[in-house]
Amino acid sequence: MTKPLSAETIAIVKSTAPALQQHGLAITQRMYERLFVDPEIKALFDQAAQASGEQPRRLAGAILAFAQNVDKLDVLGPAIERIAARHVETHIKPAHYPAVANALLPAIKDVLGDAATPEVLSAWGEAYWFLADVLIARETEIYA
Repeated sequence: MTKPLSAETIAIVKSTAPALQQHGLAITQRMYERLFVDPEIKALFDQAAQASGEQPRRLAGAILAFAQNVDKLDVLGPAIERIAARHVETHIKPAHYPAVANALLPAIKDVLGDAATPEVLSAWGEAYWFLADVLIARETEIYA
């Protein structure tokens, strides 16, 4: 079972929601730039959805929803199901999650600059892996 997020992490992640509302799309666009330096990972993604901006917008919305509801994960249940199903359709595996973390956290820093303090980045790292563990567990069930 996934270790629960600390109250401090929840508070920090929730506090970033206004910045994500304003800069979420820039963060996800930067994250994909970083992620797609690996051609094998890039091949897993629908490039038409990238080019149209649909995928970065969807991810920005999902990250914002997570930040706003990090303390009420039951609200995110339907979204988690959709994301897990899509990940299985596109052959996302647990081994892909570190690459996303290694692209997302620096993208947050790139876009938010000094506002992305070490505490913010640490909280988002913890929150990312919490959600990744939830998704990996669900995807494992679907793959089985």
